[in-house]
Amino acid sequence: MNIILMGCPGAGKGTQSAKLKDFFELKHISTGDVLRAEIASGSALGKEVKDLIAQGNLVPDGLMISILENIIKTADNGVILDGFPRTTAQAEALKGMLAALGKEISKVIMIDLPEEEVVKRLSSRRLCRECGKIAQSVTESVCGACGGELYTRADDTPQSVKHRLEVYRRDTLPVINYYENSGKFVKINGNQPVEKVFEDIKKSLEEVK
Repeated sequence: MNIILMGCPGAGKGTQSAKLKDFFELKHISTGDVLRAEIASGSALGKEVKDLIAQGNLVPDGLMISILENIIKTADNGVILDGFPRTTAQAEALKGMLAALGKEISKVIMIDLPEEEVVKRLSSRRLCRECGKIAQSVTESVCGACGGELYTRADDTPQSVKHRLEVYRRDTLPVINYYENSGKFVKINGNQPVEKVFEDIKKSLEEVK
């Protein structure tokens, strides 16, 4: 089972990815984490990525696909792609790479959330400086997972969040249109309790289990 998980900032992709990963025993692929891991590995690809980022350049689609291919071909039960593809060109490249491996996308899941809820969630969000986890309650003074210091990201102010939403919609709409007619696209109401969102996602995946 190979899943693409889409959604605006604050929609809960990270939370749902973790639950899906455990429930279906899938490999969670977050592009940011993947690139950092590749750099840390000291591989030839990692060195190339490190040089590109150091020069302020984006990682080319071809290189990103090569890195993802190395992970996907060893994921026996499938993967959750979180944060990729971001463009229709990447979607096409991903489709070709999967086909070469004898695989395909099983479902594209869009977690939908009203703009006012996104602003509310992100404006009150605090993260741990040590482990990066999101605080589960606004009353927490330290991270409940590791005891680290909690902080608010500079781009989590209401004004910054609205700008991020504008960029997200501008860049992501073509990708949504690309997948909407594939017969594999499903939109999930993200403005519900976490467990209800998870149950709705699981239900949408019943036919591809």
